[in-house]
Amino acid sequence: MARSIDTLAVHAGEHREKAHDSLVTPLIMATAYPFVNTAELHAYFKGEHERGEEYGRYGNPTQEVAEKKLAALDGGEAALLTSTGMSAIVTTLLSILKPGVHVVITADSYRKTRVFVREFLAKFGIEHTACEPSLAGIQAAVTAKTRLIITESPTNPYLNCIDLTGLAAFAKANRIKTMVDATLATPYNLRPIEHGIDLVVHSATKYLGGHNDLLAGVVVGKAEMIQAIREHQGMFGALASPFTAYMLIRGLKTFAVRMERQNASGLRIARFLEAHPKVARVWYPGLESHPAHAIAKAQMRGFSSLISFAIKGGIEEGSKVIDACTIPYLAPSLGGPESLIEQPALMSYYDKSPEERARLGIREDLIRLSVGLESADDLIADLDQALNRI
Repeated sequence: MARSIDTLAVHAGEHREKAHDSLVTPLIMATAYPFVNTAELHAYFKGEHERGEEYGRYGNPTQEVAEKKLAALDGGEAALLTSTGMSAIVTTLLSILKPGVHVVITADSYRKTRVFVREFLAKFGIEHTACEPSLAGIQAAVTAKTRLIITESPTNPYLNCIDLTGLAAFAKANRIKTMVDATLATPYNLRPIEHGIDLVVHSATKYLGGHNDLLAGVVVGKAEMIQAIREHQGMFGALASPFTAYMLIRGLKTFAVRMERQNASGLRIARFLEAHPKVARVWYPGLESHPAHAIAKAQMRGFSSLISFAIKGGIEEGSKVIDACTIPYLAPSLGGPESLIEQPALMSYYDKSPEERARLGIREDLIRLSVGLESADDLIADLDQALNRI
């Protein structure tokens, strides 16, 4: 029987009968898992005997439960838990790319992903093209050597959405693998694998963990591909600890409830900001004014709670707004119960000049808001008084 994502978030991946009759999946902290005797060791390595991994760098019982739950949420065959979202991306790219191939990446993908592709992979003879975040832009960037397309949906910070069904069809016709970072959407709102995408990555630090208290990443896809990536993780050692896996399972129990609330609050606050006289523009895929609204509406269940908006002023006026807020914290990240607010020009691009930021598409008047679980009424009142300071 097919289960809803609400039920999967609570139960997927977990055995009904657990060790010591515990209701919750126990935290297993062991680094090694002894064999009964050498006969069992021989049978294990011959594939004749199933049991857990022999050493913690290759797996952990608590990690395995978290991975099964994450795979179920995204509709994938398997998942690999990593230490951070960035380690999920790096481990995946290093495991599936080789010198001489070409990668297409959308231009407003996460900055560190673009830096890794542009600067690190280039050292190993892997070429790339950065393109506009659209199906047409991706298609125009593909060459005869392209073996992987990397994008986000929605992207950060302008929340562009890619036609994933069209992307998957195009990629398969050209024998190209696809990888989508769906951190901002979450599997509650978007399941790229259902649209034909090969690999999905998330920073589980954000909505999946959901409480601003853990760092983790995950890649989801076909079992064969995930196993190949897992073998590389065993060499690189980019592991999530058993305690992180335990905390992630705990956070996922409330995932669907949190997303329902954050979807509703995000849309309501985006509409408030769009109507505010001190706001010049709002980027939120749930708004009809967003360029990718039609795509988002067609393939997303909800639009999550990250909102980017430009105020009528510049970087100094933006700082005044942020400093006047009394509920959101001035901090990076997103997806937790506490609302967070920041200026991308300062938080992520402080090292760049205004001219360099402009070339990268980062506006001086841009503010990014991650809506948490506070009352939407309280957040709107707080944003209103802060905006009215400029």
